[in-house]
Amino acid sequence: MKVAILDDYQNIAQYFADWENSNCDIKVFNQPFENEDQIIENLKGFEALLLMRERTPMTRKIIESCSKLKIICTGGMRNKSIDLQAAKEKNIKVCGTEMNVNPTAELTWALILGLARNIRQETENMFQGYWQTTIGTELKGKVLGLAGLGKQGTQVANIGKAFGMEVIAWSENLKMADAESKGVLAVSKDDLIERSDILSIHLVLSERTTNLFKYEDLSKMKSTSYIINTSRGPIINENDLIKILEEEKIAGAGLDVYDIEPLPENHKLRFLQNALLLPHLGYVTKENYFTMYSQMAENLKEFMSGNILRELK
Repeated sequence: MKVAILDDYQNIAQYFADWENSNCDIKVFNQPFENEDQIIENLKGFEALLLMRERTPMTRKIIESCSKLKIICTGGMRNKSIDLQAAKEKNIKVCGTEMNVNPTAELTWALILGLARNIRQETENMFQGYWQTTIGTELKGKVLGLAGLGKQGTQVANIGKAFGMEVIAWSENLKMADAESKGVLAVSKDDLIERSDILSIHLVLSERTTNLFKYEDLSKMKSTSYIINTSRGPIINENDLIKILEEEKIAGAGLDVYDIEPLPENHKLRFLQNALLLPHLGYVTKENYFTMYSQMAENLKEFMSGNILRELK
């Protein structure tokens, strides 16, 4: 079987699964494609595509143009960028993998602490020979606001409580009783925005959550507050966020996700002193890669034996 591994930016997929015994002819693509036509030109000869979740899209046009395609495997058990209906019509199987939830929740706190204690500035200054140039902010007693209280939001909430923070949360479907059972106060969206010292986003990207936080929302935040996004970039309107940061209407933003990934070299966010940026590291751990790629290899092996594992429908 001719297999393409996509979006392997670090060129490491080969080390996290037993590909040699997979009986597959594997090619790794470690650079993103520029457009649909380039995707089709490069992938039209492959029978299997292994995707990083929500990177290279699998649109109807791409699926219909890849005439030899038999199976798509994605990291995770959902992928909004795959047209499942088009795949079904072409009798192409779509499978997923398990992915650990905790790495992204852990990284959220790296961003929170990095902003609160000015880690970016102080690290850069230490290498320049300086000493104690900023004054940090304590987290104890502050308000941690969570947009979303699912698996990741709950983990972030638990750590916030361990720091002695008051934790509040909002989402359109959040029930007061569910929040109370986790020791979290359910509030309105406006209260979340206005009360939070740290506002951290843990929502799934959808039509409903795209551009959920615009300029008018961000401008209601405290001037001393920080916003954190380790979920999906488009949940915050990126241009509005840049404007808020340029105007210094909030203290800063910690971001691991963006509208366009990889983030272009000349992107405005890269030049803002009050932005702490990471290159979408939330899922990037040895443990997660092992789980994801080994299960992709397992999915392929079972598919070639006539079985379907972890099918997405």
